[in-house]
Amino acid sequence: MMRWICGVLILVLSAGWVILLLKCGSRYAGLRRIPMDGLRLRRLGEPILLLIERMGLGSRFPSLFFKIQRSLQRNYGMRYSAERTLLFMGEMLCYSWLLLLGGSLITLINEERTGILLGSVLAIALPIALASDLHKKVRLREQHIMMELPELLNSIVLLVGAGETVQRAILRCVESRKGDISHPLYKELMTMTGEWESGYSFQQAFENFSKRCAVQEVSLFTTTVLLNYRRGGGDFVLSLRDLSRMLWEKRKALSRTRGEQASSKLVFPMVVIFLIVIVLVGTPAIMMLNM
Repeated sequence: MMRWICGVLILVLSAGWVILLLKCGSRYAGLRRIPMDGLRLRRLGEPILLLIERMGLGSRFPSLFFKIQRSLQRNYGMRYSAERTLLFMGEMLCYSWLLLLGGSLITLINEERTGILLGSVLAIALPIALASDLHKKVRLREQHIMMELPELLNSIVLLVGAGETVQRAILRCVESRKGDISHPLYKELMTMTGEWESGYSFQQAFENFSKRCAVQEVSLFTTTVLLNYRRGGGDFVLSLRDLSRMLWEKRKALSRTRGEQASSKLVFPMVVIFLIVIVLVGTPAIMMLNM
């Protein structure tokens, strides 16, 4: 009975994928050129994208799509956010499809229920893990920006206090970190300086920078700069120093939190090591008593 069910499931999954592949044709060819890290099944998942659109999963599960789209916007920006959301959902469901297909094949060959059961469990757990990993990357990005922002602000305060303009001070900070474009804060700053060169005003480029970072502390930094940079002089430097002190306090709190999280993660390995030591020390003593 189980082999018959698995055979039907394999037939449905395979035939459905082929039919969807023929229907979508080159409809999603443009999505292949959108840059996005971590997508390994982009070509294989194109029929799944058609299935998502035909079933209207975006309207059926709006909160799920909104959370994923929001996380992708923070990682990659506003451009192509809807397309990236569709690609990410297609990747998740494509993994589920492959796991169900693989589990059914294992059960069909070995006549054991373990394959289909394990495939079904992984087909549910893996998409959840992918979404959780995406949200974790967003949190890490925000923490990296938060940890680096006080350093940037200190450099700007020193340069402005020495007579530089705000724009020139930011340009100097970006030029000093040109070799480290992987850091999210300086990556967004480089985009902002590129907007200046393209003709954007200082205020517009700074507001776009704040939206791309999507971090509360960056919004506070942007608001402080835009409110005070026209005045210049001692008032502007004083406001930046006050903001710098507040951001350093937040950085210390974040460092303490990360330290506590790291120590809590070590509890389980330490318990395991303790139990192993007890077994290693206690086993010879028990054997000697039995003798």
